Amino acid sequence: MLSSNLITSALAAHNPPPHIYIGYSGGVDSHVLLHLCAALPSLKPKITAVYIHHGLQAEAESWGKHCEITAQALAINFTMQRVHAHAKLGESPEEAARNARYHALKSLMGRDDVLLIGQHREDQLETVLLQLFRGSGLRGLSGMPASMTFGVGMLLRPLLNIPKQALDDYAKSQALQWIEDPSNQCSDYDRNFLRNNIVPALKQRWPALDKTVARSARHCADAALIIAEVADELMPTVFNTDDNTLDINELKTHLPYRQTLLIRQWFQCLGLKMPTQHSIGRLQAEVLAAREDSDPLVSAPGYCIRRYRNKLYCLPPDEPRTLLNTRWVKGQTSLAITRQLTLSCQPSSTGILREIWNNASIEISWRNGGEKIRLPKRYGRHTLKKLFQEAGIPPWERELIPLIYLDGKLAAIGERWISAEFYHEKTDECLMLSNVYDTHSAT
Repeated sequence: MLSSNLITSALAAHNPPPHIYIGYSGGVDSHVLLHLCAALPSLKPKITAVYIHHGLQAEAESWGKHCEITAQALAINFTMQRVHAHAKLGESPEEAARNARYHALKSLMGRDDVLLIGQHREDQLETVLLQLFRGSGLRGLSGMPASMTFGVGMLLRPLLNIPKQALDDYAKSQALQWIEDPSNQCSDYDRNFLRNNIVPALKQRWPALDKTVARSARHCADAALIIAEVADELMPTVFNTDDNTLDINELKTHLPYRQTLLIRQWFQCLGLKMPTQHSIGRLQAEVLAAREDSDPLVSAPGYCIRRYRNKLYCLPPDEPRTLLNTRWVKGQTSLAITRQLTLSCQPSSTGILREIWNNASIEISWRNGGEKIRLPKRYGRHTLKKLFQEAGIPPWERELIPLIYLDGKLAAIGERWISAEFYHEKTDECLMLSNVYDTHSAT
């Protein structure tokens, strides 16, 4: 028999939350969760029911109104969040909706706040089966955790070990009124296909399937935790925290299966979606095994892998280098070079004299090859190629470093070097160039 004790037990394992949010779609599962929470008088002042308006169905507006009226009847605070859930390149519609929903929910969370989700044991069964059919490893086969960090708070699934039938029986016994989403009957989506066509047939043969698969998921989760501990112990030997790269020589001392583990751990550290086994195989064959002086590249949606001087780099997708041959307008303090890079001009006690800068005709362009520059306190003129090599700048970064010309003379190489002809040291009378990166445009 379902009771509100499930809620209090789930919350007892964590710090008392300042606020509790409930993901409330209006469906039977989330309505049962809301009803159970509303039966706890001590919690009611902390609770807000959240309806996510995806904007994908005409009925979404009326569903939101239904959720608001239901929450009011239970004396529960309510909010509706509108999101844009249209799939990006490489995203499935389900993934796009989930990402938009979770992003909106995270934006509500304060420190130690809790989000409650009404997912149950059949949801866990579907999740594990989907991960199995996609060839997932232990992490995917672990299914959904009962609790997890979520933004600056926690996400809890207090009904995760409860069968779907128990929720339906509770809803009927309490005469709850819920929304039936007609899209749930459309088997075009993978989860709906499983729910409508596959799981019923499987449960006819194995009635306790949801329970046994949930048990297997917990075994996988335990094993994944042990493997994660091993990865945490190994990572410091290969991971360069200063630039988020991997040490290739150290990585190659490990057997291939441990290399795979470390690469996956690397992606997790970088906050990226796990690479496919095919991508890892290409990385090992085409990048790790490449000659030290080569510049191999493995690209996938959202990232590309390259190597330089014994380091493995995971970078945003290559940005096409557009034509750069522009003038710096007098009076402006910055200039957009690419979507991700802006060159800024700041006051300094060393650099290019402000008077010279303000009176010069300033042009910005990419390098063509063969350029030379004489640097302060160094003898002779140096090719840019030599300077880049000395500084250990990877080849792909060199091509995106702008050259600054004053009255037709090469005066600076991005923010890195200033020509001896233009370099001065004079308190508060100079200007220094610096890079400003927009990290959001790379995602």
